[in-house]
Amino acid sequence: MAADDALDLEQLATVLRAVCDAMVGSIDDLTHADQAIGDGDHGLAIGRGFRAAREAITGSAPADTAGIFEAMGTAMLTSMGGASGAVYGTLFRRGGRGLRGRATFEAESLAIFLEEGLAGVRERGGASVGDKTIVDALHPASLAARAAADGSLADALEGAAAAAEQGLEGTRGMRATVGKAKTLGDRAIGHVDPGAMSFALMMRSFQRLATEIARP
Repeated sequence: MAADDALDLEQLATVLRAVCDAMVGSIDDLTHADQAIGDGDHGLAIGRGFRAAREAITGSAPADTAGIFEAMGTAMLTSMGGASGAVYGTLFRRGGRGLRGRATFEAESLAIFLEEGLAGVRERGGASVGDKTIVDALHPASLAARAAADGSLADALEGAAAAAEQGLEGTRGMRATVGKAKTLGDRAIGHVDPGAMSFALMMRSFQRLATEIARP
């Protein structure tokens, strides 16, 4: 995509529906990751949430980009349940709130979405960087998006996706301090965090599909 690669409402909805499909396709990988340090239901929760999110933005006519993300977040919150629903519902609803009034989604929008979403997730769950949670992938992605906010959406998405993947890999060496994995102590070391994994997968899918679908 070029420097003027902002997505309009229709393009954004198309990309995000494709992201939902990609996330549903990752159920098995996420289930295996969660079986190592959790209760094994993260993949199923992601599948439920992103199916519901896809349905929520199919056939709708949102007034702005916020409407798309907030609809997805509400669907996730009500369909996923548990910690995953709270985290992803908050990420999308709070992140979308910062985009109210915007008719296009560009690099600056990505930075706002991730910054606001990160703030909401931290307030909701109290996790910090180093706790072996989604925050370990979300926080660096947010920083990377902000650093690229004056450029193209393509560059911002690539930076955020790469940073999320690096953050995900960093969780492998961490000892969990919150959530169910906390009870494992040092046994959690050597395994990546499933929440960080799903977020990194989502960001890479967003980057890849935005480039494919919105390419001139």
